[in-house]
Amino acid sequence: MCVVLIRSVMLYILVIFAVRLMGKRQLGELQPSELVITILVSNIATLPVEDVNIPVAVGVTPILALVCFEVIVSWLNLRFTKLRRLVSGSPKIVIRGGRIERDILRELRFSADDLLMALRSKDIFDLSEVQFAIVETTGSVSVMKKQTSETPTRSDMKIAAEESDPPVLIISDGVLAENAMKSMKLSRSAVEMLLSANGMKVTDVFLMTADSSGKCFVADKQGRAPMVLSFGGGK
Repeated sequence: MCVVLIRSVMLYILVIFAVRLMGKRQLGELQPSELVITILVSNIATLPVEDVNIPVAVGVTPILALVCFEVIVSWLNLRFTKLRRLVSGSPKIVIRGGRIERDILRELRFSADDLLMALRSKDIFDLSEVQFAIVETTGSVSVMKKQTSETPTRSDMKIAAEESDPPVLIISDGVLAENAMKSMKLSRSAVEMLLSANGMKVTDVFLMTADSSGKCFVADKQGRAPMVLSFGGGK
C-alpha cells in the first residue's frame, strides 16, 4: 500500500509538471494534438500505479517523451503554417452575413441542434441576431452579432468614462497580499489604518479588494454586510 501511495504521488507530480509544460489551456480549449497527448499521458500514468511489478521508469519515460514531442510539435506549428493546419485544422465559418453555411456544417458534422446549443452558450437564443459565426479549431464557436443587436456602449452613447484596471485582492482570509499591495502602491500601515478607522483588524477581514481610485470592498469573517471604503476617506 505504501509503495502504491509513493508511486501515485510521484506520478501525480510528474503529470502536473507535464501539463504545465504543455501550457495553460482549459480542457475544452485543447488542440487535437494536445488532447491526444493528455489522454495518453493519463493512461500511461495509471499503469505503474495499478501494477506494482511495473517499474516507475516504464511510466515516467514515455510521459516525458510524449510531452517533449508535444513541445516540439507546438514549436514547429508556430514556424510552419501548413503543418499547423494539418495538425490542428483551421477555423470554419458556419454563419456568414447572417446566412447558415450548411455545407460547412455537414463537413464538421454539426447538426442544427449543435449549432443552436453553441449559440446559446454565447447567450444568443435568436439566430436572426447573428452576423458571423466561426467554429474554432478547439471546437468552440466565436460569434459576432449584427450591429442592430449589439448592446450600445458608452462610446456609442457618447458618455465619458474614466479608464481603470479591475480591483485587486489585497486581503484574503485575514492575510495581506504583499505583491498586490505593491502593485496598488499601498502600504501595510495605510490598510491597517483604514480598517482600524472602521473597527476592524486585518485578521477580521475575509476578503478585501482595492482599485486604482482607492475604493475598497471589504467583507469580514462575521458575515455582516460588506462595506465600500475609500483611502480618501468616507464610505
